[in-house]
Amino acid sequence: MEYLVTMTTHVPDGTPEAAVDDVRAREAAHSRELAAQGHLLRLWRPPLQRGEWRSLGLFAAADAAQLEEVLASMPLRVWRTDEVTPLSQHPNDPAVATEADEPATEFLTTFSVTVPEGTPVQAVGDTEVREAGRARELARQGHLVRLWRLPGEGRALGLWRARDKAEMQAIVASLPLNAWMATEITPLTRHPSDPALASGR
Repeated sequence: MEYLVTMTTHVPDGTPEAAVDDVRAREAAHSRELAAQGHLLRLWRPPLQRGEWRSLGLFAAADAAQLEEVLASMPLRVWRTDEVTPLSQHPNDPAVATEADEPATEFLTTFSVTVPEGTPVQAVGDTEVREAGRARELARQGHLVRLWRLPGEGRALGLWRARDKAEMQAIVASLPLNAWMATEITPLTRHPSDPALASGR
């Protein structure tokens, strides 16, 4: 099973810089070990406020108990709080996306779909079929990387590639379900311990 983990670190005031550097070095080394074991799939940095120290991680574990063991094994956990979101399979997930032809920024999107009351069942079904087709097209173009279901009715999480936020917004606007969706777009930057850097993705 896959999980999105928001990791927020608060280093206690007065902690010597050498101690911080030591923990960060051990964290990076352990992240490589977790990636080799197949538990740590990706790491990103979301937009940060001044003084904030936060990362987003995509993890794999058999269940929540194993994930907790993985997270507890990370050296930064002594100063960190973790917010775990379980992810489940989405029927439109490309699983393996085509690489983009040009440099691109990665984005996470959170979609919440609310179909207006009274919408004919046939119209909903037709729109969902067109959405699946558009998802396949965007995956072939290298834009849609992964898609998961989130807990709650009609909620999904997407990992995308686009030149910039304007292109990402245009991609979302092109989705057949867009008229029924509330969407949150989060631009991501690479984390130095991201396993994708080591694999050359």
